[in-house]
Amino acid sequence: MAPTSTPQTPFGRVLTAMVTPFTADGALDLDGAQRLSTHLVDAGNDGLIINGTTGESPTTSDAEKSDLVRAVLEAVGDRAHVVAGVGTNDTHHSLELARTAERLGAHGLLVVTPYYNKPPQEGLYRHFKAIADATELPVMLYDIPGRSGVPINTETIVRLAEHPRIVANKDAKGDLGRASWAIARSGLAWYSGDDMLNLPLLSVGAVGFVSVVGHVVTPDLRALVDAYVSGDVQKATEIHQKLLPVYTGMFRTQGVMTTKAALALQGLPAGPLRAPMVECSPEEIEQLKIDLAAGGVQL
Repeated sequence: MAPTSTPQTPFGRVLTAMVTPFTADGALDLDGAQRLSTHLVDAGNDGLIINGTTGESPTTSDAEKSDLVRAVLEAVGDRAHVVAGVGTNDTHHSLELARTAERLGAHGLLVVTPYYNKPPQEGLYRHFKAIADATELPVMLYDIPGRSGVPINTETIVRLAEHPRIVANKDAKGDLGRASWAIARSGLAWYSGDDMLNLPLLSVGAVGFVSVVGHVVTPDLRALVDAYVSGDVQKATEIHQKLLPVYTGMFRTQGVMTTKAALALQGLPAGPLRAPMVECSPEEIEQLKIDLAAGGVQL
């Protein structure tokens, strides 16, 4: 695994949830994925999440997911954590994806809460435990009730933290109080999954970020977390405030849409989106340019 792993920061501190580049005709762009992943690691990412929400995983086939993991590992696997998203709302399917990711050489697994079917907490527990049991890879839970429809309750997180391979949580719950209790009681490495809350979550015990805006501001995110960890809270706050227009602008609509637009503006691999996602409108792109410029992003 990449050398930035410690028990406290098992996947490093700064990770970007990478988009999946497509060619103009909608096919998987593996060359683009390798170029983009290299660019992101060169910018300062400790790791990349592949086949996550921002990677349009609901619209990619299992074979495409495997090809993408393989390509990114080839490009940056010796320098960064390559974490494969394997969560679905079908436990058996997730087990297959997890075993495939391990066989391909992925460094870890991101497992989102099962969505749409709204299982009870016991169902969540059994789902996550089964996936953690299926491989030898470290697991990051992904708690995002706004998309999944079901939160992972603190008691369930504490139970899951007893599993030796469940080592982290990506928190997109947007609740600092619940995060505070879960961090204190579970001992999991906590990663902000909501860019606007990157700094606030550090203040209650998070160790890093799984970011969308990392596609365009990784050096700032690295500077923010390094300043905070070194005790320079004032500098971290200044960076946080500088990035507010970027945080706001990148989430005026779905993050994958604005991210691909921003990457295209910078001449980086992105390509079209797969339906039901759509490209940003000309008006949305003009607003995005304003927001990014206000946050110091060079286009």
